[in-house]
Amino acid sequence: MFIALLLPLSWLYCVIVQMRRWAYQHNWLTSVRLAIPVIVVGNLTVGGTGKTPLVLRLAARLRERGKTPAILTRGYGGAARKWPQVVRPNSDPAQVGDEPVLLARRSGCLVIAGPNRVAAGNLALQLGCDIVLTDDGLQHYRLARKVEIALIDGERGFGNGHCLPAGPLREPPRRLESVDLRLYHGGMQRQPQMHLIPSAAVNLRQPNLTRSLAEFRGQRVLAVAGIGYPARFFNSLIALGLDLELRPYPDHHRFTAADVAQWPPLPVLMTEKDAVKCAALAGANHWFVPVEAAVDAEFLAQFERLVFGNGEKNA
Repeated sequence: MFIALLLPLSWLYCVIVQMRRWAYQHNWLTSVRLAIPVIVVGNLTVGGTGKTPLVLRLAARLRERGKTPAILTRGYGGAARKWPQVVRPNSDPAQVGDEPVLLARRSGCLVIAGPNRVAAGNLALQLGCDIVLTDDGLQHYRLARKVEIALIDGERGFGNGHCLPAGPLREPPRRLESVDLRLYHGGMQRQPQMHLIPSAAVNLRQPNLTRSLAEFRGQRVLAVAGIGYPARFFNSLIALGLDLELRPYPDHHRFTAADVAQWPPLPVLMTEKDAVKCAALAGANHWFVPVEAAVDAEFLAQFERLVFGNGEKNA
């Protein structure tokens, strides 16, 4: 019943986003083309689909091919007054956002945060990068792109199939017909596939201290996740035989000492994104679980053909 009340707003939302895209396609609104290639990694749904691990994997691939990529990201949740700005591994996530700091720590690339993707891209160009990856940005049509990649949640699909606010969609599903590459995260029924592979847990206080996840078996463990889809993280730990007490938080949750004080005296496993914000609050038995994106070889081959080929696209 509640969804039915939201449907008129959902229909209006769909009309507006499609008209906006049409305006960019027909040059009523102008896309800005950088002097370097732009690769957009995005999705159609709200909530976590695994874009950040995929961006890290693609950035590593580009570096292997001799490129100098920059990663552009929104900086969601950051309180900084000046954008865009370069994000460093020791940047304050409260100022620039949690995902940008994670990207800066893991990628070895220049990371630039800011809501204006064109300004961020121009800064990347000035700082010597020769290709741009955007973490999210499928709907940011002002920045022209060479390659569009849509990451699709293979488990949850498109939810109830409605656009915001009645459903999870940012754009109607037919938008996928125009992207260059589709990649499915989980679900197994569609190809090509991406999977997130967890590695050994890292201690928040002592980053050089690691433990295999198997060592946490046979005891109760508190699992903490403030990401778009906490169940994916929890299920990955359950699949490894861990006995969990679950503590989900909203995406981009700003953890406080009061949050940590409410956790029971158990070993704590959290996502790497959450660890960025919890390091200063962590106890001796608090750990995060890094993940790596594993993708099909054929997908990577198609990605390289598109990136190193000719031609660009607008919206």
